[in-house]
Amino acid sequence: MTDFGGALKDYARVKNFQLAVIGVPFDEKSSFLRGAAGGPEAIRRVSTGKCYNPDTELGVDLAEETVLVDLGDVDTSGDVLKTFAAIEEKVREVVMNGAVPIILGGDHSITYPAVKAVASIFRELDLLHLDAHPDMYEDLYGDRLSHACPMARILEEDLVKNMVQVGIRATTPEMEELARKHRVKTITAREFPEKLELAFENPLYISLDLDVFDPAFAPGVSHHEPGGLTSRQVIDLIQRLRAKIVAFDIVELNPSRDVSGITASLAFKLVKEIAGKVVRP
Repeated sequence: MTDFGGALKDYARVKNFQLAVIGVPFDEKSSFLRGAAGGPEAIRRVSTGKCYNPDTELGVDLAEETVLVDLGDVDTSGDVLKTFAAIEEKVREVVMNGAVPIILGGDHSITYPAVKAVASIFRELDLLHLDAHPDMYEDLYGDRLSHACPMARILEEDLVKNMVQVGIRATTPEMEELARKHRVKTITAREFPEKLELAFENPLYISLDLDVFDPAFAPGVSHHEPGGLTSRQVIDLIQRLRAKIVAFDIVELNPSRDVSGITASLAFKLVKEIAGKVVRP
């Protein structure tokens, strides 16, 4: 039973909602292994209320304190540009309705059109990017829309005012220079401080690539990068955030590499905890 811990409401029966799940089963821009297209379905599958409850660690009851709906999946059957346009349209529609989109990927390329949609409404937008990689390649194998490039596209189009990257541990001199050029604040996995607290003045978009975690905590990703963060470190960071979260995505879950659904379960836990911070900042 897919019901997000019992918090999900029937979209057809509610007039207004505050949180909306959008699945993007897309992995055509993956550079190594395909499989991330199965991410949305895997997260939904583990979300059963028979196993989980709707309460977050900070005491937010997602079944009672908000209205969460699932809008299904974006149509990704067309070419890449058509898919990106569909992502942008669906995300913008949710934000225009005053709700917060919860975008389930899919590879990380989907963050570019999603941020583009949110930035068209919130002109002063900040971005918190949790990842093992900066994703700032100018292009990867000639592809400027690769999942290794979304942050470069976001920066070059000035879609965000401030970008903070957390958990980075696989970068290049070229990407480090681009980060300096755009004044991106980088907190590497090696430098991750105890009890990190981040505050954002502008509305915040969170993009969370599951390979920010050490593979011991999240084996179900295409790019295993040892030396990453623990699930507790990331959850604590989210719980300490001081920000108005207006959209977030969780990307790069590859169910074909997941062990006993460990990574999908972690992804669902993150959905709950970030949603809780939306409801009660």
